[in-house]
Amino acid sequence: QVQQVESGGGLVQAGGSLRLSCAASGHTFSTYAMAWFRQAPGKEREFVARITWSGGNTAYTDSVRGRFTIRRDNAKNTVYLQMNSLKPEDTAVYYCAARQVTTSDYKYWGQGTQVTVSS
Repeated sequence: QVQQVESGGGLVQAGGSLRLSCAASGHTFSTYAMAWFRQAPGKEREFVARITWSGGNTAYTDSVRGRFTIRRDNAKNTVYLQMNSLKPEDTAVYYCAARQVTTSDYKYWGQGTQVTVSS
């Protein structure tokens, strides 16, 4: 059974930092590309960041580039999202997702963790 469990969300003031974690089990983590998405109230889910299976390549949406960093630890089956200089517009539920390298669709999703940034 595949599970992806996010943690690390919470309430933080603008300018603060949080580190999200996503612990995966039930699939061969090191063979999956991983990503973070987010969904704010009343908005569609949007891509935030992604990382290749090896961790060698990353990509970010423009609004977080330079503030957020995605990384992974294949020995721990965990992907992280370090979020610095948080803004109120970063408030959302954050989800991690897994994609096999041979496909374009993210197959496995976590349940999400709430991030709230106060002004």
